[in-house]
Amino acid sequence: MTAWLATNLIAAALLPPLSLILLLAAGMLLHRRHPRLAMSLILLSTAALYALSTPWVGGVLLKSLEISAPVTPEALQSADAIVVLGGGRRIAAAEYGGDTVNAITLERLRYGAHLARTSGLPVLVTGGKPGGGTLAEGDIMRRILADEYGIAPRWVENSALTTWDNARHAAQLLKTDRVTRIALVTHAWHLRRAQPLFEAQGLAVVPAGIQFSRTALDDVMGLVPSPAGLRDSTFALHEWLGILWYKLRSQF
Repeated sequence: MTAWLATNLIAAALLPPLSLILLLAAGMLLHRRHPRLAMSLILLSTAALYALSTPWVGGVLLKSLEISAPVTPEALQSADAIVVLGGGRRIAAAEYGGDTVNAITLERLRYGAHLARTSGLPVLVTGGKPGGGTLAEGDIMRRILADEYGIAPRWVENSALTTWDNARHAAQLLKTDRVTRIALVTHAWHLRRAQPLFEAQGLAVVPAGIQFSRTALDDVMGLVPSPAGLRDSTFALHEWLGILWYKLRSQF
C-alpha cells in the first residue's frame, strides 16, 4: 500500500460520510450492552449528517477557510508568474478516450487562463498521477490550456501527488528562472492550506482564489439537506484535517 493511498484511507475514515456511518454502526453494535451510549452515538451521527448536509453549514465551513478577497489587477501585476494547482482527474473518461481533468481542476484552469490573458504573465501548471492513471494532471492541464484557451504554459510540473509536492516541485522550476513572486490560483477554501506551503519554499504569494462562499441564510432551502451541502462540508473538513496534518508533519 502506497503512502498516498494509506493517507487517503485514513482521511476517508475521519471525514463524512464514512465517519458518520462508522459512528452509526458503533451505536448499533453497542445497543444491547450500552443502550444509552448507543442511542447517543446514533443521535449524534444523525444530527451531524443533517447539519453537514445543509448548504448553509457547508457555506459557513468553507468561508472559515478563506484568507483573502478576490485578486485585484494591481495585486496581480506585482506577480512574476501564475501558478495553477491541479485539483484532480477523471481516470479513463469514456467520452474523452482517456484521462482528463475533473471539474475542480477545470475551474482553476479557466480562471488561470483568464488571469493570464489580462496580465500577460507566464503560467505554471502542476499535478501528477495520484491514484494511478495514464496521464499526469500537469500534462493534461497543459494540453487543455493550449488547445482550448490558446495559452501555452511556460512550466509544467507533472510529478506532484499532494499540495505539499505541488509547492516543492513548482518552486524548483520557478527558481531556475528566478521567479520569486507568484499568483496562486486555486479554490478560495484551498488557499489557507496551499499558500503557506509555497511561502515555506521561499516564494512570495499573491492569493488568487475562486468560488468564494456565502454565509447568508437567504431562504429555508439553506437548511434543507442536499448532496451539494454535504459535499461542501466534506471539502471544508478535509482542508482543516489537511492543515492539521501538515502542522503535525512539520513538527516531526
